[in-house]
Amino acid sequence: MRLLLVEDDAMIGSAARDGLQRAGYAVDWARDGRAATAALAVESFDLVVLDLGLPRKDGLQVLKDMRAGKNMTPVVVLTARDATSDKVAGLDAGADDYIVKPFDVAEVTARIRAVLRRRAGRADSLIQHGEVVVNLNTRQVTRAGEDIPLSQREFAILAALLERPGAVLSRRQLEERLYGWGEEVESNALEVHIHGLRKKLGHEFIRTVRGVGYATMSS
Repeated sequence: MRLLLVEDDAMIGSAARDGLQRAGYAVDWARDGRAATAALAVESFDLVVLDLGLPRKDGLQVLKDMRAGKNMTPVVVLTARDATSDKVAGLDAGADDYIVKPFDVAEVTARIRAVLRRRAGRADSLIQHGEVVVNLNTRQVTRAGEDIPLSQREFAILAALLERPGAVLSRRQLEERLYGWGEEVESNALEVHIHGLRKKLGHEFIRTVRGVGYATMSS
């Protein structure tokens, strides 16, 4: 999944980005409010981790502008503003969760998973498709009860495909889940990961729609 991290503090931003990447997310990092708004205008993200005390444009205004523009991307506020009035203002402006700094990356990633579950209408972290069961919390994948080890990027592709079983995702849509800004995308990397998934889950599990993209088989 692809996240937009909006944080102006270099040390905090670096720690948050690295922790989220270790958790398996592709992370783009905007360092001020205007940069965040510009990124949201032209790119799609699965979730935004948003500081409020930002230069050039306050984070609360970034959030208000998102919702006013009908951008319903989930937002987790991550800020030093700990007053009850600030929490109320953030949640009323459309934040899905509100975390006060200092933070633990493990808690932030758990909150992100919870927000994404709610947005997807799931009560738990399990996705089942045929014989394949994916635990989004533990990143465990089984097929017919057997553990299937996946690389971080194989897991990201599988999770993206299983969010909308049977729907076709384009090459660009899948690559956006795998790579953040500035990361080099090798020309055949996606095909290599798809090939690896087919070897582990069965060749028929992921079908190629020529000229369009990839989709899971019918369950």
